[in-house]
Amino acid sequence: MAKLWFKFQRYFRRKPVRFFTFLVLYLTAGSLVFLHSGFVGQPAVSQNQANPAAGAPAEGAELTFLGDLNLGRGFRDTGEVSSIARRYGPWFKGKDGNERAKLGDYGGAWSRALKGRVVREKEEERAKYIGCYLDDTQSRALRGVSFFDYKKMTIFRCQDNCAERGYLYAGLEFGAECYCGHKIQAANVSEVECDMDCKGERGSVCGGANRLSVYRLQLAQESARRYGSAVFRGCFRRPDNLSLALPVTAAMPNMSVDKCVDLCTEKEYPLAALAGTACHCGFPTTRFPLHEREDEQLCAQKCSAEEFESCGTPSYFIVYQTQVQDNRCMDRRFLPAKSKQLIALASFPGAGNTWARHLIELATGFYTGSYYFDGSLYNKGFKGERDHWRSGRTICIKTHESGQKEIEAFDAAILLIRNPYKALMAEFNRKYGGHIGFAAHAHWKGKEWPEFVRNYAPWWATHTLDWLRFGKKVLVVHFEDLKRDLFVQLGRMVGLLGVAVREDRLLCVESQKDGNFKRSGLRKLEYDPYTADMQRTISAYIKTVDAALRGRNLTGVPDDYYPR
Repeated sequence: MAKLWFKFQRYFRRKPVRFFTFLVLYLTAGSLVFLHSGFVGQPAVSQNQANPAAGAPAEGAELTFLGDLNLGRGFRDTGEVSSIARRYGPWFKGKDGNERAKLGDYGGAWSRALKGRVVREKEEERAKYIGCYLDDTQSRALRGVSFFDYKKMTIFRCQDNCAERGYLYAGLEFGAECYCGHKIQAANVSEVECDMDCKGERGSVCGGANRLSVYRLQLAQESARRYGSAVFRGCFRRPDNLSLALPVTAAMPNMSVDKCVDLCTEKEYPLAALAGTACHCGFPTTRFPLHEREDEQLCAQKCSAEEFESCGTPSYFIVYQTQVQDNRCMDRRFLPAKSKQLIALASFPGAGNTWARHLIELATGFYTGSYYFDGSLYNKGFKGERDHWRSGRTICIKTHESGQKEIEAFDAAILLIRNPYKALMAEFNRKYGGHIGFAAHAHWKGKEWPEFVRNYAPWWATHTLDWLRFGKKVLVVHFEDLKRDLFVQLGRMVGLLGVAVREDRLLCVESQKDGNFKRSGLRKLEYDPYTADMQRTISAYIKTVDAALRGRNLTGVPDDYYPR
């Protein structure tokens, strides 16, 4: 036997091509046998499955989604196949009249379309699939809020987010983008054009390239989309040219907040202005910027149809922001030509850099880049995150660096400074809880927090001092000023970036300012985590930074930085 094996080896050493040919044929044959067994093999049928009456779920019981089954080995319940055959006709049956249990029988495109449709039918309790629709970045099919997740997007997550905000429709695009709206403003297209898997749910269809898979949400209560989901903006004086400032007007003798908000939502306007017995709809513009709020007593006229709500007067309007997204500032792209200068968006960690990037992208329409790569930010829609920071395709580059060599690599910089007490806590939450999460109570009470303050507090000061010393053309922006007066401060930032931006676009940014990166205030600590020694140390750093700013004829740190 050994002698035979030796001869076999010697033969193939002399004829290596024959050896590899034999190996390929062997592997191919094995693969075909494996695939064949995968298609024709049937899983064991339990007694309940053999007797549908005995195994039928009780009314209201949750059904298994088709997307959760092992489709390569056929459906578990032949009743599922029968229902599909009834829906799609005789072409689903084989030559012997039996339903086909193999999706591969009728081609890849139809397989995907069928598979998506069946999953959708199972989800009709919370939403009804209504079709694949054309979408355009310049004129969206659904014009409410939107959010992206290039890693974990699912159909349910998109539906849940839109339903929570009171929208009637939810649409998924490009496998990772979710759009909400009250009205579909696009044409229906073929089902096979929605051909992309959801990033977080393989086997489920989430639209395609410029194609939306749209669902109508089955809202539990009609009131869920009424004015309770609108945001109160305040009392404002009637604009001078009303027809231009607020182009839609409707008389409402029985005025109520919900009627006016519903009208403006239906008309796809983000502002609803109540003026006694008239409802006006429009956008925030230079004619009606919503910057000068009046005393609410001037608007305190009761609604004729609501006893406890104010509906404004013909001279002073009560204004609500509806759930309609202002799309005038939502388009973003890379720079059309390589930038000749590198501009840094520099900040200490926790100082609001991600939020500032969100504002800059909305204001300029161009992506921002990063000195690092954060996959979670890329998955949330910051597409410039993957570009090398020297690519020249982004409008500015996020950085937390503070060394001389790193700073001198940039031609100009926006230096964002935040109260160190707030910045340290924000970065501690990010480090232990993610971009919008929170550190656990054990981290605050354990050794992590004191050690973090000891290491990071000096860096807060040296970061600012280094950028003031080594930076070229540095624009200092205080986080607190940006929150307080976004319109003016963002205008300064955009000016340094060299982009001409209309005021109407900046007003649009104001209405979309929070984005998806605002940490909720619901979990604030019930105690001050800073000890007396920590406060003395940080106060000394604040005075050092304040003196450095004033020494360069800049505004010092805001007053609320100290005393604690």
